[in-house]
Amino acid sequence: MAKAKAAAPTSSGGKAAKKKKWSKGKVKDKAQHAVAVDKVLFDRIVKEVPTFRMISVSTLIDRLKVNGSLARRAIQHLEKEGHIKRIVHHSRQLIYTRATAAAD
Repeated sequence: MAKAKAAAPTSSGGKAAKKKKWSKGKVKDKAQHAVAVDKVLFDRIVKEVPTFRMISVSTLIDRLKVNGSLARRAIQHLEKEGHIKRIVHHSRQLIYTRATAAAD
């Protein structure tokens, strides 16, 4: 009986000790992506992007650290030059792949 009385206050006291604190929240860092194309970035786009298996605006943003408008313009340029070909044309999501010699 003494054990039951001794165990009861510790269990109720444990709830008060483990009260949940408010979280501070997570702060996302601002992306420092390129907003203009220089010669080095242009050469990198022309060299690397046609080797990607799946090419979309979001993949260029992630891999090359450029903003969305530059990624869209780069994709348009590469498609016009024939380096990549379109697979899916959704309303907003364009998906491309590398152009192969067999497709020509």
